[in-house]
This record gives sequence, C-alpha cells and structure tokens, in this order.
Amino acid sequence: MLDQHFSYKTYWAESLKLVGKLLAIWFFVSFGCGILLKDYLDQFSIGGAPLGFWMAQQGSIICFVVLLVVYARWMNKLDKKYGFGEEDEN
Repeated sequence: MLDQHFSYKTYWAESLKLVGKLLAIWFFVSFGCGILLKDYLDQFSIGGAPLGFWMAQQGSIICFVVLLVVYARWMNKLDKKYGFGEEDEN
C-alpha cells in the first residue's frame, strides 16, 4: 500500500513537471515571440510576413498543436512507466 501511494505521488509529480515545462514553452512562443520579441523578430520573414506577426498569428497555434502531440506521447510513456497504461484490447 505504501509503495502504491509513493508511486501515485511520483507519477503526479512527474506529470506536473511535464505540464509545467510544456506550458512554459507555449508561454514563451505565444507571449514572448508574439508580443515581447515581436520587434526583434520582425527583421526576419516567413512567406513574406514579418516573423513576429507570423508567430502571433500562426506560430503560437502550430506550437500549441505540436505540444498537444508531445504531451500525449510523453504521458503515454509515463503511464506505461508507472503501470497506468491502457491494455491492448486485441
């Protein structure tokens, strides 16, 4: 019982660390690149649009979708590591 409780606590701690890291990346990309660093990034362009504008409009959304995929994969690995993974139904 004690080992299982410890396992839940470590699982939860690792899960929160992952979420914190991914949210920090998303914050940097959306707020940092789209607002704070916009003037610096505007000296570069993607498809004719200034990079700062592009990051505010498309870059943060693309980053969010990529982070969703990364989160799903890392959580599946974490679930398997702690024995919470889904069993194959086949």
